Amino acid sequence: MGEIKVSPDYNWFRSTVPLKKIIVDDDDSKIWSLYDAGPRNIRCPLIFLPPVSGTADVFFRQILALTGWGYRVIAVHLFGASLGGFLAQKFAEYTHTSPRVHSLILCNSFSDTSIFNQTWTANSFWLMPSFMLKKIVLGNFSSGPVDPLMADAIDFMVDRLESLGQSELASRLTLNCQNSYVEPHKIRDIPVTIMDVFDQSALSTEAKEEMYKLYPNARRAHLKTGGNFPYLCRSAEVNLYVQIHLLQFHGTKYAAIDPSMVSAEELEVQKGSLSVSQEEQ
Repeated sequence: MGEIKVSPDYNWFRSTVPLKKIIVDDDDSKIWSLYDAGPRNIRCPLIFLPPVSGTADVFFRQILALTGWGYRVIAVHLFGASLGGFLAQKFAEYTHTSPRVHSLILCNSFSDTSIFNQTWTANSFWLMPSFMLKKIVLGNFSSGPVDPLMADAIDFMVDRLESLGQSELASRLTLNCQNSYVEPHKIRDIPVTIMDVFDQSALSTEAKEEMYKLYPNARRAHLKTGGNFPYLCRSAEVNLYVQIHLLQFHGTKYAAIDPSMVSAEELEVQKGSLSVSQEEQ
């Protein structure tokens, strides 16, 4: 059993933050599962969208840390990883005439599904058995030597992948691979932070460069290492970058944090600590 799944933090999260299920279809066939944590008086929460292989609890380290600092985490500020980041961009794009999204944090994400070169197979995922779909997803996981924290993150994500059924995987892979791209001119006024890693991940250098071109004014949050799942194995750095991104909304109606919990001085100290730790690496 993976270290993360049996860790005290994960067990504390599962025992204290209830999993909510929301029916989103008339025949009860489609259900959203989510964790809603933090002050209920916050009207502009931060929403995390997982990658193809993930479930809502893959962000448990962000939920625990950010709610402890006064943020409400559940659509106003969106954090999306991989496919979650692509969907966050598309949601912002589709609602641009009546804005629902006020900022985006895109972690190891992409803007055009053609980078995976599987648009021709997108319509056939529904016909494939579950084990074959899981094999496709696992093909993007790191297979070489990694540090213990990254290995634990991969083990946890494999466990989460095993919990997904055929229909869930087929729909996610279809979204990930069907021909689609982001129209940046529709969301050019939304504050964006692009978070990526310098070591191996499922995204090519070309895909990352395309994101930089798409959002020339975006803030960039680079992690020296972290692989495909930095929010699990480099959670302290990811959490800090999320705080820095949300700092611009403090004191406004779009703040995702309880005003009584705001401590800009503490955040500056944390930023300084992160800079020092990165220079030492």
